[in-house]
Amino acid sequence: MKDYHISRHSSFYTIGLNYRKADAGLRGKFSLDEAGMETILLEAKAQDIDGLLVTSTCNRTELHGFAQHPFQLIKLLCDNTEGTVEEFQEVAYVYKNNDAINHLFRVGTGLDSQILGDFEIISQLRSSFNRSKKVGLANPFVERLCNAVIQASKRIKNETEISSGTTSVAFASVQYILNKVEEVSQKNILLFGTGKIGRNTCENLVKHTKNSHITLINRTKDKADRIAGKFNLVVKNYGDLQTEIRKSDVLIVATGAQTPTISKELIHTKKPLLILDLSVPKNVSDDVSELEHITVIHLDQLSQLTDDTLARRKRFIPEAEAIIEVIKDDFIQWLETRKFAPVIKALKQKLKTMKEEELDYQSKKQTDFDAEQADAISNRIIQKITKQFANHLKDDSVDADGSLELIQKVFQLEIDPK
Repeated sequence: MKDYHISRHSSFYTIGLNYRKADAGLRGKFSLDEAGMETILLEAKAQDIDGLLVTSTCNRTELHGFAQHPFQLIKLLCDNTEGTVEEFQEVAYVYKNNDAINHLFRVGTGLDSQILGDFEIISQLRSSFNRSKKVGLANPFVERLCNAVIQASKRIKNETEISSGTTSVAFASVQYILNKVEEVSQKNILLFGTGKIGRNTCENLVKHTKNSHITLINRTKDKADRIAGKFNLVVKNYGDLQTEIRKSDVLIVATGAQTPTISKELIHTKKPLLILDLSVPKNVSDDVSELEHITVIHLDQLSQLTDDTLARRKRFIPEAEAIIEVIKDDFIQWLETRKFAPVIKALKQKLKTMKEEELDYQSKKQTDFDAEQADAISNRIIQKITKQFANHLKDDSVDADGSLELIQKVFQLEIDPK
């Protein structure tokens, strides 16, 4: 997939790790906050990389971009996270060119999500693109690819039932509470963290538990106030966290911190406490589960819950894959056209130069030479010749790279590198 017109580098790579091989602890080491993602983009730009996307979610961290070698991207990630190259290599995947394109389509359409059909990733992909565009790292390839993945995601959502039924991390956590906690409507539930997962969890809690004893705490209180107002819930200050934990039967942690926010020292309860940690990296210290009466369940364990909804969703995978193929083929065709456009342009210019030299020669040789008519006929012939070459290069059975090389050699073309 060498390209003369889209990037200075010849190959497009995806490097990353996800929930399949890396547990939450390891994913946490490679997770990136907003500032970390921006730093990677700026460093990439300084290294002459001209197209890059950085995504970091609770399930995966990935870099998709052009580079001389994938290690260039791996180093960028490891230099800006707590993970080492050795740890990365243990669980990582590296995809190149078409495989990298395929992977991004599957990720963006929910087929590679920890919970099948979870479309949360598409808004994160949009944010990644906007971040790259802001620093000048969204070249035409990256822009077109992101738009194609977003288009596929919309069509799959609208035309299949792969996201039907309520299944998400937020719902899985509430389902777990309903299954494990008796008389849940009478229990005290504390939600710490009101980001996207926290908000969704809160909505599911109110809807499914019929519980009016839900308390919200967030570092920035006004965010919690906004959600509490919507559902008529209680909000407490961040300083009240320890006191509220003591009163609680269920604690849901959904903060976006890079280090644990719930430690052993915060917990002084004599009654059973179920803690659900929906954060990556983990926001509940590992030693908390050593405490008596305490049960800690992490996101990964919740995501393994399989139910009828998931089984039903799997039936729609072939439909989703068929939609991806159609949109991906359009993208590849655009890419191939971009690939040979500079050669066709140079060929046309070469033929025009030949035409002008010949017309000039004939006008001097013939007294009644009709230059205007000859020019019109020549231009039509040039148009037909270049169209013939373009159609040949579009043919799937043709070795496009070999043909491009031969055309350049035969016509001694100089390709404009811009």
